[in-house]
Amino acid sequence: MPASFFHLGRNDEVTILRLRSEDGTNRLTRQCVRALLAVFQELQSEEKALVISGNENFFSVGADLGEIAGLNGPQAHEFSTMGQQLMQAIDEFPAPVFAAVSGYCMGGGLDLALACHRRIAAPNAVFGHRGAALGLITGWGGTQRLPRLVGKEVAMQMFVAAEKVAAFRALEIGLIEAVADDPIAAALIQIGERRT
Repeated sequence: MPASFFHLGRNDEVTILRLRSEDGTNRLTRQCVRALLAVFQELQSEEKALVISGNENFFSVGADLGEIAGLNGPQAHEFSTMGQQLMQAIDEFPAPVFAAVSGYCMGGGLDLALACHRRIAAPNAVFGHRGAALGLITGWGGTQRLPRLVGKEVAMQMFVAAEKVAAFRALEIGLIEAVADDPIAAALIQIGERRT
């Protein structure tokens, strides 16, 4: 399993998956999405709660736009389908999946967080879908999941106006469930409470 894209920490009750990349922005490249899809399919059989996080400054900035620009039609279709499969695997995961978000959570990174069952953010978290500013729109389910959480009007502002949303505003609009200095620890507490 390509450890360069993420690190797995496990105990008897929970798995923590920390996204990582050489530049620290945790871009969801084709190789990364393929590796994440494989590990989610593997983890499903364990039926343990899962926490997905990034680093202090970046949850994930989403797809690598340079890579996308170089894709031909069939490659782009394959990448879109693979991303949809990953988000569906997260959405249908048999145990609770928490996104513990610090720093920037943008584009496909936001799609990833939206596919999780619950989202907890650090005070420095920033959410957004900047694709419209670049002539792009997500193909990984965010256009469906975001309006369900925050309503159509707010979702349209984020998609069409490429509006960024800070952590406490995200809490107000229902994008996240809590703001915590340590979102991973907060997620672990909630997982523990669900078991008692």
